Amino acid sequence: MSGVVTSRAASAGRRQSQVAAESPVVRWLLIGIALVFMGVAVLLPLSVVFASAFSKGLAPFLAALSEPETISAIQLTLLTAAIAVPLNAVFGIAAAWLISRYDFRGKSVLVTLIDLPFSVSPVISGLIFVLLFGAQGFWGQWLSDHDIKIIFAVPGIVIATTFVTFPLVAREVLAVMQAQGSDEEEAALTMGASGLQILFHITLRKTRWGVLYGVILCNARAMGEFGAVSVVSGHIRGETNTMPLQVEILYNEYNFVAAFAVASLLAALSLVTLAVKKVAEWSAHARQRRQQAALAPVVAAAAAPLQRSLP
Repeated sequence: MSGVVTSRAASAGRRQSQVAAESPVVRWLLIGIALVFMGVAVLLPLSVVFASAFSKGLAPFLAALSEPETISAIQLTLLTAAIAVPLNAVFGIAAAWLISRYDFRGKSVLVTLIDLPFSVSPVISGLIFVLLFGAQGFWGQWLSDHDIKIIFAVPGIVIATTFVTFPLVAREVLAVMQAQGSDEEEAALTMGASGLQILFHITLRKTRWGVLYGVILCNARAMGEFGAVSVVSGHIRGETNTMPLQVEILYNEYNFVAAFAVASLLAALSLVTLAVKKVAEWSAHARQRRQQAALAPVVAAAAAPLQRSLP
């Protein structure tokens, strides 16, 4: 039997190699095109940003980052991400659990609504919140009577950022939940486990890497969001400017060193986010390999009696 399995695996490997086989010229041409594209579209802009930020030395770079308005923009960016990302994580897990584990009327509508921020321009999203919470908006008079300020204030920035980024966690977790199925949850339910026990001890353990990827992507988008935040912030210096808005203001004032200094800090935060994502992926792959290595002797021991019984 092991010989049959080995022959099938070998034939499958030959078919795959025949399908993927290309001449060296074609392979190197494709690799070259990919490298040139990545260099022009990614590496070159990043190099220009960091080179421009340090073009006049380290002292002007540090001086630009120590400006009160810049510090306020950095703090507001981190605060917005610290609020929006946990909210989206909770919503994403709940929505993925609901869609992947239950059938109900309106399920397709919910999936479509989750994808809505992907199809709507961030500027349009900001305008929607202005029409809802602005001074002349639907809730504007009520908010003014109760001295609640959302537009041109921090709450509006948080709401707009949360809306723009909320599909990221939900989509990542939903894909993982649908791929893994619900067999373990159903087995735990038949053994008397509660919903919360199933969620925390089984579902979240299986989908933790999907949750982590979604949170990382959501955090990167939250820190770099420009369109929706630009509409609802009002560009109040030192109060409602996030880092992307501060870069725009400094650049329009021809303060290029300061603009590129803030942009380089934002790019560095994005690179750190990407590094965390890659470390998480490597950890997941290493853990999977360790599990496969640990199971290999068990599978071999279980298959040995069957192989001996075969002629």
